[in-house]
Amino acid sequence: MKKIIQAKSTRYTSLLSVALIATLFALPSFTKNDDPGIITINSVKVTGGIQAPTSLAFPTPNKAWVTEQTGKVRLIKDGQLTDVVVLDLKPKMLRVNSGYEERGLLNITLHPKFATNGKFYVFYSRRTSTMNPDNKRRFDHTDVVAEYKMLPNSDIADTTSARIILTQDKPDGNHNGSGIVFGADGYLYVSFGDGGGQHDQHGPIGNGQRMDTWLGKLLRINVNVDSTYSVPKDNPFVGKAGVKPEIWSYGFRNPYRISLDKASKQIFIGEVGQDTWEEVDIAQKGANYGWRLVEGNHCHNPATGCDFTGLTPPITEYHHSEGVSVIGGYVYNGKDVPSLKGKYIFGDWTGPIWYLQKAGDKWLRGKVNMTNFPASGKITGWGEDQAGEQYYLINSEASPGPAGSTTGSIYKIIKN
Repeated sequence: MKKIIQAKSTRYTSLLSVALIATLFALPSFTKNDDPGIITINSVKVTGGIQAPTSLAFPTPNKAWVTEQTGKVRLIKDGQLTDVVVLDLKPKMLRVNSGYEERGLLNITLHPKFATNGKFYVFYSRRTSTMNPDNKRRFDHTDVVAEYKMLPNSDIADTTSARIILTQDKPDGNHNGSGIVFGADGYLYVSFGDGGGQHDQHGPIGNGQRMDTWLGKLLRINVNVDSTYSVPKDNPFVGKAGVKPEIWSYGFRNPYRISLDKASKQIFIGEVGQDTWEEVDIAQKGANYGWRLVEGNHCHNPATGCDFTGLTPPITEYHHSEGVSVIGGYVYNGKDVPSLKGKYIFGDWTGPIWYLQKAGDKWLRGKVNMTNFPASGKITGWGEDQAGEQYYLINSEASPGPAGSTTGSIYKIIKN
């Protein structure tokens, strides 16, 4: 597999030729002329021995949980990977391929009151037998958002506490989104991809623009209820005929990683592009980010002459001459690396790392020179601990690998 979860099935069939074409015909990013300069920082390896890491959570200052794409939530204590499995979702999941694969256990997030209620949420892929009415074939799989609780005074989750929050049938195995994060308002935000395949070829306008589906959307729901969830009354499409009321914003292809900036209270979205442009967005109520009509700031379908009226542009974009799949990160709110304060740190699956810095009404993009970055590393995710310090996840393989494969690692960002 050329990447872990970011959906680009065609681009990987000939990655070398794509790279050559991109180099020859590269168009500049719209922030290129406002480059604020390179920041050099360091990183230190926390632990290795992980199979295809996808996300991190920090239940206490000295503990971290790392999700393995193949189904386990594993415990790291005092910087050491332990044998403790917080939760094993393999029995509930589909079997993850050892090669190219975008499904699996993709994300985890803690309830804002985790310290007292022990609740956390996972995003994973399970088998399905449901038929797709659009093509009379079985859906590829079902994406699941589920709640679990911890056993009292334990590092183990109570498997009997499982509560399914959302399920979404998927026609294809890629573009799963999988972002889950609590906003400053206490509501859970969930991102789903457009359904997979290529170019959002789902109906006459694509799932990104259809409002009767969760696919290609960012949802906002209240999980602090006795039922599965409720819809906040101030969601932008509540009461509108033919529109899913859970939708907060729309027009996404594959919003793979989303995060909350605890200072500004904004939600940042790393939106994985198709063949040419990657982008970062800030979630806005009711906003349309344009897919499949546009890719970044550029026409996609149609290829020329598209109408940008009413669309919300990304805060940054970059061409595939610089990378092939954006991995959204976090705004740095820690204390150990002052040069990063208030900057949004993100990267590309292939390794480049950048920061975004607000300047007036625009965001400037600068390069991060990461010392001690592993030469063969593929960035698969980012993490933020309770103190606001940041981490990145690395897999030296381009796939989950066979059973027992442990080529994944966690690195902490430190001052140079």
